[in-house]
Amino acid sequence: MTDTPLWSPNEQDLKQSPWMAFAAFAGERAGRPLADPLALHEWSVTDREGFWSAIWDFCGVRGEKGERIIENGDAMPGARFFPDAQLNFAENLLSRTGSEPALLFRAEDKTKSAMSWDELHALVSRLQQAFRAHGVEKGDRIAAMMPNMPETIACMLACASIGAIWSSCSPDFGVKGVLDRFGQIEPKLFISCDGYWYNGKRQDVSGKLVEIATALKPKATIIVPMLDDARTVAGAVPGAETLADFIAGYQARQVEFTPLPFAHPLYILFSSGTTGIPKCIVHSAGGTLIQHLKEHRIHCGIEPGQRLFYFTTCGWMMWNWLVSGLAAGATLCLYDGSPFYPDGNVIFDYAAEEKFSVLGTSAKFIDAVRKGGLEPAKTHDLSSLRLLTSTGSPLSPEGFSFVYEGIKSDVHLASISGGTDIAACFVLGIPALPVWKGEIQGPGLGMAVDVWDEDGHPVRGEKGELVCTKPFPSMPVGFWNDEGGEKYHAAYFDRFDNVWCHGDFAEWTPHGGMIIHGRSDATLNPGGVRIGTAEIYNQVEQMGEVVEAICIGQDWDDDVRVVLFVRLAEGVTLDDDLKAKIRAKIRTGASPRHVPAKIIAVIDIPRTKSGKIVELAVRDIVHGRPVKNQEALANPEALALFADLDELKTA
Repeated sequence: MTDTPLWSPNEQDLKQSPWMAFAAFAGERAGRPLADPLALHEWSVTDREGFWSAIWDFCGVRGEKGERIIENGDAMPGARFFPDAQLNFAENLLSRTGSEPALLFRAEDKTKSAMSWDELHALVSRLQQAFRAHGVEKGDRIAAMMPNMPETIACMLACASIGAIWSSCSPDFGVKGVLDRFGQIEPKLFISCDGYWYNGKRQDVSGKLVEIATALKPKATIIVPMLDDARTVAGAVPGAETLADFIAGYQARQVEFTPLPFAHPLYILFSSGTTGIPKCIVHSAGGTLIQHLKEHRIHCGIEPGQRLFYFTTCGWMMWNWLVSGLAAGATLCLYDGSPFYPDGNVIFDYAAEEKFSVLGTSAKFIDAVRKGGLEPAKTHDLSSLRLLTSTGSPLSPEGFSFVYEGIKSDVHLASISGGTDIAACFVLGIPALPVWKGEIQGPGLGMAVDVWDEDGHPVRGEKGELVCTKPFPSMPVGFWNDEGGEKYHAAYFDRFDNVWCHGDFAEWTPHGGMIIHGRSDATLNPGGVRIGTAEIYNQVEQMGEVVEAICIGQDWDDDVRVVLFVRLAEGVTLDDDLKAKIRAKIRTGASPRHVPAKIIAVIDIPRTKSGKIVELAVRDIVHGRPVKNQEALANPEALALFADLDELKTA
């Protein structure tokens, strides 16, 4: 561990930051100084009523707060936040008016557009009227298979303004993947693009749209133009019409916002696991809003007019997180397409041109930029960029170093971790603390995060289960079609009573930060010692010969042995010398226990639509077990590479 941080806050910038403004605001409420970030966090989890009330007021939530802040506050599940409140999510996101841009859009085919706040209001109004004319009411579902484009956000806001429930996926999902998700929630309306571009290729969706619309039987199917082919596609799909025709009879007027309870359902998100049909996770309007306002305004320091970007599809919760940036008054910068077409500079080109304040991406993207030999720090003007966030998988220590060496030397790098389950973060960036190599800075305000051993005891300096010991507002309302709550309880609360167990393998650092070592259900257990897969990836993926890797535990000889699969760089062969080099790297960089018993080269590694490698699916294939939900994968054909391997049948 190094004694020198990679970044420390600039004292003058910190004084003027929303973080310090909130610390002063909270200190007045608490009656004591809370400028120290550790003291502020301690107050936020001990006086939760005072904290969440302060967040509501500081962030200017639009709505009636009500008298009570938390009811049944020690029950997990069961706690209710702001039980008397009335608000509308869309009203809070349509926070500004005027001609300044609310949304900027870039697509892989060089399409560019902008939508002002007034234009966004106008489109939401017309959509709201059309939705109502088609019978959409509070509690109905609207499902969308859409790119990350302005019309998608407008449709979601119109849905939320009425109190209907929004659910989305990206247009690269197959028919079964879409129906596995939307078939469970029976949407009244279905929205799709007419196609999209990816990796330089025009992608047609008309064939699968016919199957999807026929199976879902929505009251209407709306086709949004992305390829200027909406009318043709609409003509081929039963009951479909173009977006232009759908809203043609309605003039823009003031958007009407239906006041709703804090816990009213807003989103249905889907688990991306490959162990069965996706879970339908229902998130509340109030919980999502107040968590995202806290994270955007205070942890990310976003102020009105700043430009916020996250590379995401509409099938990943980071899209929902990005969209909430409107509530902070940010201009959202949207992108749809491959981040590596025509080359790895496309996102940095966009960042320089539009002067991003915040750039969000994945650890895999950062690693790919590093391995591609790109150095945006030398080729792009990123002077406006003050925060870079990374999530999706643990960012390696080398990834941390590369951000400062290759992207921007004075940027605040915030590795963040949470998930679809909470539509938010457990641990993330803290503007008042330094950034240490390989470490997430600390827990989110209001989040009683800890690391427990298998017996439920808190541990420091060793690995354990990531838990949250007190309720928080963005816990799901529940799972769809889980009337008694059994599935919801089993997912998070069976392991430790009345405590959220998230399923991540984590470790506190001496700096008070956290390292995520991967999913705890994918933890390796050779000789009874728990090992996080991220510890192995951090070593192997430093090597120029290895593009990426996936690691599993194989049941062998009444124990578990570590098996490492590697995708090699072009022209590289996995011979005995390279295997020895890999083992030596892991032995010295991690420990002898991390050294794999088997190293096998593969030409592809299966991953979810949001880019996460699927260790459990590979483990099942290796052990001859079926992978039930292959539609969750971007490249399910890759699973065949791991089946019935002769190398795994011998010692």
